[in-house]
Amino acid sequence: MDNGVSAGSTTTVVGRLALGVTLLAFGLAHTEVIDGVTVADTVTLAQYVGGVALFVAGLLALRDRDAANGTAFSALGALWFTWAVSADAGATANAAGLFLLLFALVVLSLTLAGGDQLGQGAYGLFFVALLLLAIARFGESDGLAQAGGWFAVAAGLVAWYAATAVLAHWPTALPRRAAGRGVTATG
Repeated sequence: MDNGVSAGSTTTVVGRLALGVTLLAFGLAHTEVIDGVTVADTVTLAQYVGGVALFVAGLLALRDRDAANGTAFSALGALWFTWAVSADAGATANAAGLFLLLFALVVLSLTLAGGDQLGQGAYGLFFVALLLLAIARFGESDGLAQAGGWFAVAAGLVAWYAATAVLAHWPTALPRRAAGRGVTATG
């Protein structure tokens, strides 16, 4: 399509909005940039928006034969829901780190699976965020947790932009360059 603007499905837009909002809240809480907002404050949003809404968006995408987004949204929805309901379980730092590491592996699979540039960008940033957060839990490092939070914020912004771009008819792909200097297209 013109300028990389994609029509996008409604299910994909809803899924990316749910993922974007969840990542923004989760990431901002880890950065501690907003006074008094903690990770515990994001549990309800993660459970219902990141968990339930994203899982339902995944099921709807699978029904529409969109295997890539269906798999991504349903897997991420299940993981967000699990994270939210287990947040008060009193798990050890190492158990929480292991969960985040396993969550990161799922997101790495989504990153490597391909798809559009914005989706891969969001998943790639989310992978780095989860990896840093897992290492922070294992090593009890507040600095790494804050860095992971900033990567989650960046991933949330990319996911939010991907959804908003479809609704606002903004570009959703970077322009392609010619193969080398002096190469021109004829037509």
